[in-house]
Amino acid sequence: MADYTFFTNPMSRGQIARWALHEAGADYDTELVDWQEKPGALLDANPMGKVPTLVHHHGSHVHVITEAAAICAYLAEVSAPDLLPTVEERASYLRWMFFAAGPVEQAVTAKAMGWDVPDGKESMAGFGTYDRTVETLASVLSGRDFICGDRFTMADVYVGSQVDWGLMFQSLPADDAFKTYAERLRVRPKYREAKAIDQKLIDEAQANG
Repeated sequence: MADYTFFTNPMSRGQIARWALHEAGADYDTELVDWQEKPGALLDANPMGKVPTLVHHHGSHVHVITEAAAICAYLAEVSAPDLLPTVEERASYLRWMFFAAGPVEQAVTAKAMGWDVPDGKESMAGFGTYDRTVETLASVLSGRDFICGDRFTMADVYVGSQVDWGLMFQSLPADDAFKTYAERLRVRPKYREAKAIDQKLIDEAQANG
């Protein structure tokens, strides 16, 4: 049995977790999840039936990790210490990973759903406004190569995925800071390796659909 069982669908946020698994050099088996018929093993691990869900077979213990940002953080802690932040990098690592998982995710989702924050109610929304959130993310990326500065860390897998998808699906503007950051990530061998696996699965599903 591999160290990890990875429940995913290639057309989902599972792409984030697969990239993280590859950057971490983790040993894993993939369990593909159909949107309509979710396997019992997934529901046992995660009653919400969401992907990605990662199960770590750790000796006599079984650990379940859900939520893409948490999966990224866990894999760095357990399997890829080189992708953890240094003491000096820790604040940026935590701040911007959770900013992407919170305000960025909320702002992009609200915009896609056509949900507008009423005037005067911005402080009640976790992201304030879409424009403010996007400007904040762009401002940090305009002054550094990666989230923690000059060095790639696991935070870049999660934040970078948000930016990468945002540009592809136009849920984020084509800001120069976003584009240059995404270009740095897209040339990484592990990014390409993981994306190739998911793209092949997508192509096969479409051919058989």
